[in-house]
Amino acid sequence: MSDLKGKSVIISGTGSYTPPKILTNDDLSAIVDTSDEWIRTRTGIRERRIAAEEETTSDMAANAAREAIRNSGLKIEDIGLIVVGTVTPDMPFPNTACFVQKKLGLGKVPAFDIEAACSGFIYAMNVARGLMLVNNIQHALVIGAEKLSSITNWEDRTTCVLFGDGAGAVVLSLDEREDIGILNVQLGADGTETDILCVPGGGSASPYTVETIERSLHKIHMQGNQVFKHAVRVMCQSATEVVEGAGLRTEDVDLVVPHQANTRIIEALATRLNIGMERFKINLDRYGNTSAASIPIALDEAWRNGRIGSGDNVLMVAFGGGLTWAGALVRWP
Repeated sequence: MSDLKGKSVIISGTGSYTPPKILTNDDLSAIVDTSDEWIRTRTGIRERRIAAEEETTSDMAANAAREAIRNSGLKIEDIGLIVVGTVTPDMPFPNTACFVQKKLGLGKVPAFDIEAACSGFIYAMNVARGLMLVNNIQHALVIGAEKLSSITNWEDRTTCVLFGDGAGAVVLSLDEREDIGILNVQLGADGTETDILCVPGGGSASPYTVETIERSLHKIHMQGNQVFKHAVRVMCQSATEVVEGAGLRTEDVDLVVPHQANTRIIEALATRLNIGMERFKINLDRYGNTSAASIPIALDEAWRNGRIGSGDNVLMVAFGGGLTWAGALVRWP
């Protein structure tokens, strides 16, 4: 085991992948009773990406990972750990990270998944960070990847308009400087709210049967009003705690990359934190809610578009089914 003192973990590369197929609000209006105006005014979403039938979560994850490794300037063989955040694994087991390892042609490094719904990427990033510091792993892949179209109820107009597919990835690297990289992470969960956002069927509590499939229990179920109320509260709490825990103020935050769930939630968060919307990275209008993939996709887009520079303080904050929440403050190297 290595000495934690004097080392930090930085984001040395970002990457993302979204499927080419675009499903617009007008397309959805031909499937369920909805309209472009109804969806946009309530969610801010205009379109979302949908994976091909044969395209798996690990396919998208591997594509994003290759981009992140390329952007980091490293080689695939430099990676010593893979952690994937997802609620839509290729199969119950083996885990998605093992499939990513195979598709990258990577050696026999540790590979596993984290399931914390839409908070999964930040959870995965913090777990990877801890393993890197304790075990002196020089470089790790952290990926958020989802094929939510595979668990979306396309007959439920209140939920099918929300979700999309995609993957985002970062390469984490050990660094000797203490004042950059991941400055602070805050994680939380409230298991008393497990029923407001869930997929109730398909697990040991309710195994697949003809009846559970007919009742769409293996699809996403959501109590929208309850999710909204809790999301604003826990994201604000998490953001405040992670910033203050790093010894900073919200005025010191250069960019906020929130979970891309709903424009109204993000606007409420901005108001409560007293951070102008111009300091938020928003792309949900083009991708919808991609769960654990939403933050890394937006992070990669922000970096590629020049919205993140060296020394910038980047705040990531999310909420998800569980109810889980997470915040991370990163100073860009």
